Amino acid sequence: MTVTARDIRNAAEVLKGQAVRTPTLHSRTLSDIAGCEIWLKFENLQYTASFKDRGSYVKLVSLDDAERRAGVIAASAGNHAQGVAYHARRLGIPATIVMPAQTPFNKVRQTEHFGARIVLHGADLAESYDHAVGIAEHEGLTIVHPYDDPAIVAGQGTAALEMLEDVPALDVLVVPIGGGGLIGGMALMANDMKPGIEIVGAEAALYPAMKQALAGEEIRTGGTTIAEGIAVKRPGAITREIVRQHVSDILLVDEAALESAVLMLLEIEKSVVEGAGAAALAAVLQERARFAGRNVGVVVSGGNIDSRTLSAILMRGLVREGRLVRLRIDIQDQPGVLGAVARLIGEAGGNIVEVYHQRLFHNVPLKQAELDIVVETRDADHVDAILKSLCDAGHPATMISSATGAKVD
Repeated sequence: MTVTARDIRNAAEVLKGQAVRTPTLHSRTLSDIAGCEIWLKFENLQYTASFKDRGSYVKLVSLDDAERRAGVIAASAGNHAQGVAYHARRLGIPATIVMPAQTPFNKVRQTEHFGARIVLHGADLAESYDHAVGIAEHEGLTIVHPYDDPAIVAGQGTAALEMLEDVPALDVLVVPIGGGGLIGGMALMANDMKPGIEIVGAEAALYPAMKQALAGEEIRTGGTTIAEGIAVKRPGAITREIVRQHVSDILLVDEAALESAVLMLLEIEKSVVEGAGAAALAAVLQERARFAGRNVGVVVSGGNIDSRTLSAILMRGLVREGRLVRLRIDIQDQPGVLGAVARLIGEAGGNIVEVYHQRLFHNVPLKQAELDIVVETRDADHVDAILKSLCDAGHPATMISSATGAKVD
């Protein structure tokens, strides 16, 4: 089965009033950082906070009356589950979602909130999908595949139609890749509207399934990633051929780049974005020379990030930027010394977050103590000023590397 630009234009008509026409906005600050003109497509502003709203609706409204009465089934642990469940409820279609057994409770609860029947089965999405196929055959349900379906691809492609209507001058689109539904649809539409525009994909380095498949390599994926939305082991058959024909390159982004992009979007654009949603920006920032001076459309594909993950990214970002440091200070084990050290740090403008007071470990001499103090600072220069203040007052201090526990000279 094939998908055409006409299918995508038809899908855009179907979606009018049913999904959000998300904005494509210029980011002056990110443009300055990246050395190119960055335009962000905020798909995290969809009702279920991801682009999956588009394809899910287009697929569900394409069903005939008998299929709607029987119901649909999908396998997903996140955005696809919510998109299918939300639109199925709106259309009065019974929906079953198979989710891996260890899916976080908040994702299960959110999908149940949209009225879907939840089946927890399998160690990963591949096992969940196989189980969904069995249920579909037994109960006569229609499978709503997350990406390898012409209606899904057509729905996702409407994002490119909107981007190029809003910003015709775009030279290149950078799009996250999981199974390929989003980049496949967008590549078809973009090449029809503006022949010669470049389409670049962004995959998590731990899950390079599409890149490996196109190279004819054995697919080897695995590991813990914050971009679980694109952690796909089986790229689509339909989408693979579209990507082969219309996508010029696939860039792999590591976990540090993904974390940094999530943090930048939060701090600079005041926008909450999940790891997969930040993959396109991470790719641009990781390969700045490749995009220098160009008008770059970056798809922010989703915003469903676990609050604990977001909190950890924020704190780790502060550590990487030298805004949260651990200082080790040698002091005399006498009354009042700890208070004096705290006062010195405060007078230097540091904010103490945690204090560890050690007498018995780390080979600390008798009548001395060792302090490990976590301090909020402005930047690396501020850290140096705090260290100098402590040393000048007779309290030898060093910064401890957060990664190894080694002293930093």
